[in-house]
Amino acid sequence: MIRVVGLGPGGRDEMTPRALEALSRCDVILGYRAYVELIEPVLPGKEYRASSMRQEADRCREALALSASGRAVGIVSSGDPGVYGMAGLLLELAGEDVEVEVVPGITAAVSAAAVLGAPLMNDFAVVSLSDLLTPWDAIEKRIDAASCADFVLCLYNPASRGRPEHFRRACDLVLRHRPPETPAGWVRNAGRSGERHGVTTLGAIRDVELDMFCTAVIGCSATFVKGGRMVTRRGYRSAEEAER
Repeated sequence: MIRVVGLGPGGRDEMTPRALEALSRCDVILGYRAYVELIEPVLPGKEYRASSMRQEADRCREALALSASGRAVGIVSSGDPGVYGMAGLLLELAGEDVEVEVVPGITAAVSAAAVLGAPLMNDFAVVSLSDLLTPWDAIEKRIDAASCADFVLCLYNPASRGRPEHFRRACDLVLRHRPPETPAGWVRNAGRSGERHGVTTLGAIRDVELDMFCTAVIGCSATFVKGGRMVTRRGYRSAEEAER
């Protein structure tokens, strides 16, 4: 049995009981070093094997070998393991005789949205701006199409040292379809220690310096700001409106 477990933002209070129970049944837990550091204080005494970024395939192969030797194995992802996480790669590499349980977790889109208000109340699109595994021209097409279709946009991995301009370029694409006063917001370390956030406009957020620990949300034509919080109308009508 291999359990691929989503840790959510990383704090114990935002991990599901199912996630904690699944990891408590594991003999050995593997993950990216930063994610192992999140779970280790919550479940001390386990055997942990941490590895670096870009070693995802090796991590999965190690998990499969450990499972074949008879050990109960856990692989952890921050957020949800099926959203830019480890679940897909493990299922791709595993044989059909390997039992795999995918345990969901709170992903960055919803944890950031809760901090900002309620910006995801209607249709939205999630796009990662990391071009490590997806070509940038494909990312541009997705942003352009989602912007044209008036989706609220939730942008993961907005910028890094190696690609400081990606977020600005993404905002410029959205500005082709939306006015600069469109509400937008960002959250850094959502659900973790040191959480910070801001609510601003599409025209202004393009100049905010974000990093890999941030999630950005760009509103659509139905998004507004009330009391400093982003809200996207779902389309409900009040009783008075319905009677008119």
